[in-house]
Amino acid sequence: MTSAPYLLTNLTAATLTAPGPYGLIPDAVIAVEAGRVRWVGPRAALPKDLVVRDQVDLGGRLVTPGLIDCHTHLVHGGNRAAEFEMRLNGASYEEVARAGGGIVSTVRATREASEEALLDAALCRADALIAEGVTTLEIKSGYGLDIETELRMLRVARAVETKRPVRVRTSFLGAHAVPPEYTGRADAYIDDICLPALRAAHEQGLVDAVDGFCEGIAFSPTQIARVFDLAKELDLPVKLHAEQLSNLGGAAMAAGYGALSADHIEYLDTAGVTAMAKSGTVAVLLPGAFYTLHETQAPPVQTLRDQGVPIALATDANPGSSPLTSLLLTMNMGCTLFRLTPEEALRGVTVHAARALGLKDVGTIACGQRADLAVWSVEDPAELAYRIGFNPLHTRIFGDAPCRH
Repeated sequence: MTSAPYLLTNLTAATLTAPGPYGLIPDAVIAVEAGRVRWVGPRAALPKDLVVRDQVDLGGRLVTPGLIDCHTHLVHGGNRAAEFEMRLNGASYEEVARAGGGIVSTVRATREASEEALLDAALCRADALIAEGVTTLEIKSGYGLDIETELRMLRVARAVETKRPVRVRTSFLGAHAVPPEYTGRADAYIDDICLPALRAAHEQGLVDAVDGFCEGIAFSPTQIARVFDLAKELDLPVKLHAEQLSNLGGAAMAAGYGALSADHIEYLDTAGVTAMAKSGTVAVLLPGAFYTLHETQAPPVQTLRDQGVPIALATDANPGSSPLTSLLLTMNMGCTLFRLTPEEALRGVTVHAARALGLKDVGTIACGQRADLAVWSVEDPAELAYRIGFNPLHTRIFGDAPCRH
């Protein structure tokens, strides 16, 4: 098999690395070899000695890095449409959870589902994201809350990558909620289930990062720290659901562990932002949950900007608080609900989303990066965040996979 590159031509490249807005290069060429970007730049600057095996004319379309959904709960059983109705009738997220609904109701359905059923359902959700140009996604556990089901969820997450042309990063979220059998005994749950499950997941090669839910209805910073201490011992990076419903100082605590990201963060204070800025922790905003839960406390976007904290966006795809499997709609929500600019939204699902997953070989179009690309039938990158319910994807390139157009 020849190793000569093929060229993508007649395109505008939003590299997110070149100078200027979006890192745009008009009339660009991208050379792809062995699944990597070998060269990108203006057509006029294409090296004359570059030997190629094929050329693909993209008809003047826009090419961006493949999109990255850096926070999802794609693997789960059942749905929570009934709770959607409850919230519309006035019940709060906390009231639903304390009544035995919320995360715990999904735990019951997930425990009852077979591995095959969980995979079939997860693939359907992944397909929706892939169809919108997603080439990398993160999938969490956290709906098992017993050792067997947590491991089953992580096996399913790993299997998604083998069944679809998409890169998957897994996060162990054993500290997601206290299951009914441990009501009032959160520390015992961590001792008996969460920590042993994390050790087993690590031993079986099922986990890339460790997550937790730091909130009054879940776990305290002290309890999460116990999980993060084990993650540190196992040399696994951490991230955290933090400051979604209140400010417990979880983001600052996570930043102290060098967390990849702190997610949700609607109630994050200035001290938390400062801690994140110091540690390089990415702020992952989840407008789908904000929208679904009818929240009014928006994350401190301007403070994050002022202190140079990278801002990512993700779907938070889950059966309860964010039943959303559209990263394009997430971009629009990030702009309309949180006042991000369209460029911030695109960087939030590429450059900064990659950083939130600890990945350095995706998120931009640059020499040596994976050739994970999205080709769009649009004239301006701002169109990706501007339209609602419209998918302008022309084709998606995953490594050296054929470009279908």
